Amino acid sequence: MSHAANTKNGHLSTGINLNNLSLIRIRGARQHNLKNIDLELPRDRLIVFTGVSGSGKSSLAFDTIFAEGQRRYVESLSAYARQFLGQLDKPDVDAIEGLSPAISIDQKSTSHNPRSTVGTVTEIYDYLRLLFGRAGEPHCPICDRSISPQTIDQMCDRILDLPDGTRFQILAPVVRGKKGTHRKLLSSLISEGFARVRVNNEVRQLDENIELDKNYTHTIEIVVDRLVKKPGIQERLTDSLATCLRHSSGIAVIDILNNTSGRVSASRENNMYNLNDTTNPVNSYQEQPQELVFSENFACPEHGAVMEELSPRLFSFNSPYGACPHCHGLGSLRTFAPELLIPDPEADLISAIAPWADKEDSYYTVLLQSVAKAHGFKIYTPWNQLTPEQQQIVLYGSDKAIWMENRDDFRSFKGVIPILQRQYDETGSELQKQKLEPYLIDRPCEVCQGKRLKPEALAVRLGQYRILDLTGVSIAICKERINSLKLSERQSQIADLVLREIRARLQFLLDVGLDYLTLDRPAMTLSGGEAQRIRLATQIGSGLTGVLYVLDEPSIGLHQRDNSRLLKTLTKLRDLGNTLIVVEHDEETIREADYIIDIGPGAGIHGGRIVSQGNLENLLAAEESLTGAYLSGKRVIETPATRREGNGKSLILKNCHRNNLKYIDVEIPLGKLVCVTGVSGSGKSTLINELLYPSLQHHLTKKVPLPKEMDGIKGLNAIDKAIIIDQSPIGRTPRSNPATYTGVFDAIREIFSQTIEAKARGYKPGQFSFNVKGGRCEACGGQGVNVIEMNFLPDVYVQCEVCKGDRYNRETLQVKYKGYSIADVLNMTIEEALEVFKNIPKAVTRLQTLVDVGLGYIRLGQSAPTLSGGEAQRVKLASELSRRATGKTLYLIDEPTTGLSFYDVHKLLDVLQRLVDKGNSILVIEHNLDVIRCADWVIDLGPEGGDKGGEIIVVGTPELVGECDRSYTGQYLKEVLLQHPPKVSVR
Repeated sequence: MSHAANTKNGHLSTGINLNNLSLIRIRGARQHNLKNIDLELPRDRLIVFTGVSGSGKSSLAFDTIFAEGQRRYVESLSAYARQFLGQLDKPDVDAIEGLSPAISIDQKSTSHNPRSTVGTVTEIYDYLRLLFGRAGEPHCPICDRSISPQTIDQMCDRILDLPDGTRFQILAPVVRGKKGTHRKLLSSLISEGFARVRVNNEVRQLDENIELDKNYTHTIEIVVDRLVKKPGIQERLTDSLATCLRHSSGIAVIDILNNTSGRVSASRENNMYNLNDTTNPVNSYQEQPQELVFSENFACPEHGAVMEELSPRLFSFNSPYGACPHCHGLGSLRTFAPELLIPDPEADLISAIAPWADKEDSYYTVLLQSVAKAHGFKIYTPWNQLTPEQQQIVLYGSDKAIWMENRDDFRSFKGVIPILQRQYDETGSELQKQKLEPYLIDRPCEVCQGKRLKPEALAVRLGQYRILDLTGVSIAICKERINSLKLSERQSQIADLVLREIRARLQFLLDVGLDYLTLDRPAMTLSGGEAQRIRLATQIGSGLTGVLYVLDEPSIGLHQRDNSRLLKTLTKLRDLGNTLIVVEHDEETIREADYIIDIGPGAGIHGGRIVSQGNLENLLAAEESLTGAYLSGKRVIETPATRREGNGKSLILKNCHRNNLKYIDVEIPLGKLVCVTGVSGSGKSTLINELLYPSLQHHLTKKVPLPKEMDGIKGLNAIDKAIIIDQSPIGRTPRSNPATYTGVFDAIREIFSQTIEAKARGYKPGQFSFNVKGGRCEACGGQGVNVIEMNFLPDVYVQCEVCKGDRYNRETLQVKYKGYSIADVLNMTIEEALEVFKNIPKAVTRLQTLVDVGLGYIRLGQSAPTLSGGEAQRVKLASELSRRATGKTLYLIDEPTTGLSFYDVHKLLDVLQRLVDKGNSILVIEHNLDVIRCADWVIDLGPEGGDKGGEIIVVGTPELVGECDRSYTGQYLKEVLLQHPPKVSVR
């Protein structure tokens, strides 16, 4: 690649000779804040788009380049096909040439489907199902003995063990779970002399008209013979079994018509999971089965446990043939949890049950009073003083009829949990369901213990491993086990291609730093960064070439240790012959890129221009580039010369053991900026979000139960408020905006109501709200736009014809402050509004904090869904900064630097330091070394992720952590502290 400067035709010097490369040419890009950009990008290169947050990177990468590539693909389909696809609007761009088919790999969660797992998303589980279905060895689910084929004599012996007088019929399954009308099959059975069939568990005469819906699956079994067990039937039984096996590919079903006493050990439903034994997942069933299943292929000689012929669907928890029948393959059941229903055990019964606590003198209060009177306890007795039997009665009911005084009648009491479960299942109100959702929890299925599959599937082995031995361990261990499989020559021939594909896909996951995940982990529990890296690994496995990949910060949530592996993955994808456009702030990724586009120089209206394009030297030399200034050292985030001593108080979590935490004790000093660090999957989020925050909520509100996976927490009295500041939207609808969220709009509406014109008209502050009737435009409901549904095309947002997008009626817009209407104010940037309202103390405080956190460019009325995660988080921080400090607030922040440039991180750190200087405490989960080195205290978890993590490696100041050789964070922190030694004290 040539690095000669190219200054022809007025282009910026790029450092790359574009004349020798095929190009993607963009002309006149004006999407969002882009300022009519013309740009040429080299194909088959790793291209990084960088710049301050809000400068227009995503607008160019996703909303322009990817959107146009996606739109052109969808437009090539028929109108019928387009109605099933979400079509993107045509971006505001004059032309894009040289565009390849585009694939977006963003931060959105992989799936919200509880059936999706890491294994299914990456398709590794599909290959494992194929592997076990074709090369597996069936074992008895009861005794774990290898199962061998059965002979007709063995089948006869089993049937003849039935008690005398047992009536049964011999069934030959000829159709099992297949769609269709099956008319030809039914006609052929009549010609063969059969009289009856069992269709979907119902016995039908063949001479009647059997109509089957072709769109549903059906099971058809021939009734070969009907017999009564008595002496002398062996010869007929043998003939009937032979006929049955001939028609059903070696399977015979014995349907027992009367369930007499005695025990038969062979059945496809006679096995239950052993809840205590981890090596043998099943135990024998205790009652006689209704059916016996025999196979010429597989049966246990001792217990009679039968396995049908192995197939991939037996190992699918999404198929009724493989899924646990109790939980239908989900592995868990959604039930009401007593600990959530009774968050405060010290409260009396009348107020302890959270869903009924706010319903004074309601039917439920009378019901509880009647229950208490009938069972001899008081309704005002604290919950934890009730006996276990009394608690059981309240939660699950009793058979004893109770007298309802207000009904003058006896009623049975079903119990709190059954009553709530019925309400949840039967209600048609989404609002009612939302009210009950907080009290529901996913508990592991009591039958399969969360394993999702039937015992027959779990008993199959490939070499020395069951399928659960591969999916229930980390990906790193899974790959080791795959490599150590001991297979026979025949199995090796069958499994060769499949194993090769599995090894490759596992390696791709290892390459992107996901070695700590397990294949059976639900996809909905993955973070945005993990989900993105999984999709990245999947794309490498697809082996596509000539594709344009657009990625959104793939380094998010990734420790510095794993960055190099991620970069190798990106370059591998590029070397396959693909073009990668990566929106990124990570320094290492920027330095490794083939081509860098810096957009800016500022954010919002101050951005949208190409500041630098080309190689790293161009970026470092660009005078307007803030990114280049931080990379070159012209701008520096200074390391504090001293660390805060704190207020001498601490929170101490005892014996934490949730997920992968190894029974650790954690002390969190207060009055400091504390960072929790460690490699991905080491237990940081579990410790803070799943143990600490619920404990604080329990202490402060009593509405959340105390987590059970810890022995307690000390020092809670030093905290009077706990606030999580994450990157979730500040609102879900266009009505939510920075003005309403921060409260500055209340002050602005008050100001407008105090104007002479407003007083003359009798307008109150509510007149200037677009959320209530009065001053808003009723034609659009105060939204400024109307939504037009376009069927197979995307919905179109049309400006309201009445208010022209102003949201208010004409009378309200006639009221002005300093020449501006209320609509003009909502359309102002924060910086402009600060100048207009600089003499109004209530408004200026909130507006100034928004400017301080680097959001001066966003508009007051900008709708919440259009704000990025980083912008939403900083709006929340600004809202907190403008409040009066109590000095006893603890802020919990999870990776606040996500989506932030060096400049924005600098701003963020200033805000965090100000919050701590007010006497508050901040606890941050973070990988960013600039934040870590500016912290007062660091708690490092590790040493690895997953099962190999969950320990405390080192705690102390950043300098102390940097001296710990065992800490991966410390190794990188030591380097960055040498590069940026303390210069001045900020204390």
